[in-house]
Amino acid sequence: MNIAWKEMKKNKARFLILGSIVFLVSFLTFIISGLANGLSQDNAALIKKLPDGTFYMTKEADKNYNLSRINHRVQEKVLNKQKNAAAISIQMGFLNDSEGKQRSVAFVTSTDSMLFKNVKKGEIILDKSMKEEGIKIGDTFTNNQYNGKFVVKGFVDNQKFSHAPVAFINMEDYKEMYRVNDMQLIFIPGGDGAPSFAGLQAFSNNQFLSTISSYKAEQMSLNMIIWFLVVISGMLFAIFFYMMNVQKIGLYGILKAIGVKTSALFKMMWTQMVFITAISLSLSVALSQIFNIAAPKGLPFHLPLVTTVQLSVIFLLIGFIGATLSGIQIKKVEPLQAIQQGEV
Repeated sequence: MNIAWKEMKKNKARFLILGSIVFLVSFLTFIISGLANGLSQDNAALIKKLPDGTFYMTKEADKNYNLSRINHRVQEKVLNKQKNAAAISIQMGFLNDSEGKQRSVAFVTSTDSMLFKNVKKGEIILDKSMKEEGIKIGDTFTNNQYNGKFVVKGFVDNQKFSHAPVAFINMEDYKEMYRVNDMQLIFIPGGDGAPSFAGLQAFSNNQFLSTISSYKAEQMSLNMIIWFLVVISGMLFAIFFYMMNVQKIGLYGILKAIGVKTSALFKMMWTQMVFITAISLSLSVALSQIFNIAAPKGLPFHLPLVTTVQLSVIFLLIGFIGATLSGIQIKKVEPLQAIQQGEV
């Protein structure tokens, strides 16, 4: 332990450079993770806020909810058996305000359920983000596919779909707008053994999210960047400690010659790795949480402390693996040979 501290004091610049790089890589990883979570909420908060359960769509839809049309007889059969179930439909569309300005929304309708907002004919409930744009209760909207007008009756928190605010409308209004009589999906809350129904394909909440092409592609790209940065951090530790170990072959030979065990040398290296990583991660965690609080409202950024802790643990594990792999050469050091090599 004392040797580890003395070496760090002697080579401050080297360890400071490594710590700075680890800080920058981890901070960038936290920021991208926050953006990934924020975009996830902005893309599918409507689904993510639902309790664990099972989504059903027709097998013919081939995992595309837009192509799913559940026969009303099948729907009634399922809803009669599952009292908490709800049939829902989602379609992207536009609302025209009194000034003729178009606003992109995701129209959502459902059968009577505690999980979704149920509204009367001609009424609409919007995501709270539209309230922040100046829309008030009592305002009216029109739609090119709807003969009447929609009157705003209220707002809901954090209900987004496909990066658009959700607009809950009456089922009859939805059917008039999109010229359909069948619903797209059925949702049954509860994670205990999803029942099977003829002609319907079952999906868990996460599986259903994966069927949304924009969500899947977006999250896959961002998660790939996150894991790439984590791997880079492991490689940094491996390369840094490998170069340090090569320069200290002679020292290791002397230490082994006077009876220092190989395990003690590994502990010295691990102590240095943990110290550097802990300080770097503490700084990056603090800054990322400050950014999480101070981020502009319009920026889709969400970084829970749980996610930060999980990533920090992963960084420590990757650093430990990288440092350990670089230290394999310590085990192979022969005292006499290493001392002679160090003298050259």
